[in-house]
Amino acid sequence: MDLSLSQEHEEFRKEVRAFLDRYGHEAPGPEDHGLKHPSRLAWQKTLIENGYAARTIPREYGGYGGEPDILKSRIIAEEFARAGVSTGLSGQGISMLVPTLLELGTEAQKQAYIPPTLSGEMIWCQGYSEPGAGSDLASLKTSAVVEEGHFVINGSKIWTSTAKQADMIFCLVRTEPDAPKHEGISYLLFSMDTPGIEVRPLVDMTETANFNEVFFTDVRVPVDQIVGRRGEGWRVANATLTHERGMLGDPNAAYARLMSIVDIMHEESAGGERIIDNPVMRDRLVRLQARVTAMQANGLRNTTARLKGESPGLSGLIVKLMGCDLNHDLAGLAIDAMGELGTLYGEGQYLREAGSWQSRYMYDLGLIIGGGTAQIQKNIIAERGLAMPREPKPARPANS
Repeated sequence: MDLSLSQEHEEFRKEVRAFLDRYGHEAPGPEDHGLKHPSRLAWQKTLIENGYAARTIPREYGGYGGEPDILKSRIIAEEFARAGVSTGLSGQGISMLVPTLLELGTEAQKQAYIPPTLSGEMIWCQGYSEPGAGSDLASLKTSAVVEEGHFVINGSKIWTSTAKQADMIFCLVRTEPDAPKHEGISYLLFSMDTPGIEVRPLVDMTETANFNEVFFTDVRVPVDQIVGRRGEGWRVANATLTHERGMLGDPNAAYARLMSIVDIMHEESAGGERIIDNPVMRDRLVRLQARVTAMQANGLRNTTARLKGESPGLSGLIVKLMGCDLNHDLAGLAIDAMGELGTLYGEGQYLREAGSWQSRYMYDLGLIIGGGTAQIQKNIIAERGLAMPREPKPARPANS
């Protein structure tokens, strides 16, 4: 892979820097909470108009409409990270559903859902896990039967991020109860305002309700609000899961965190010495920098494969496992670099970056489990990536 920059790419880097110099002060900060905070929505609009968000999404679907260019994407990530500026909105709708619809959705679904999702006006949650179907997602039992042109849904989901704030949900339901478990699932899209939906928040280690339980009682959804064919939702779901793993292990996000930590280590001190000058802390930083660089290179490999219409293979399977571990270790270094201030939580005059690093540390620990546990990810890597024998299943007890 040739990563040397042409004159065109050098000029593009200058364009990105000029944009950041002119507009960077408009970017939202850690204190701008809320998925639809006005500053976040305004910044997203500015980024899309200038080609720094939704860069390759067609204009007819609310994107910028640019051609894929691996090096330009890398330059954008590098320059935004160096400037400490947000690269815009992400999350389940933008990072997971939008690419799924571009691949498998109907034209009507693309027109209806992608533009407001990219702009941040339409927030999504993911109805996948259930109390008895987490790692073994295909065992889900939430059912949907057809009555008078509608799917009637009954059941529940758990660990549903942003369900309390979401406008819409993409949800897996069992529509063919007699089919094998991987073949009887459908992938539906519907409003969270639909009658019969109840959301109960679940407070996690960050002391906020990032997760929720969602209950469905006779929820009626028009039969045309399905992605793909009835009973073939597992294929659609796996496309979404692929994008989820990429989102959770995004190397560009890790690079932005690394650059923020460098700033912290220059600013904070202990015993009259800058943290960056402490050999032990600097060694930890360099080790994490090497891991971030490796993940960035792996990300370029995966992007190249997708542009060629090829499967990334093993390099794609490691992203979630390695990325979530890396993010948690980065947050740990940031907290240690702040010393006693790193133990603060909540509010206070000495809190750094609105307590975002403390929240990240706890939340990232949860993500090592969420989105497919580390143990499940290792099984996927072994079985699908390395062609190792499948993990043996416990023998069924003999009938008495």
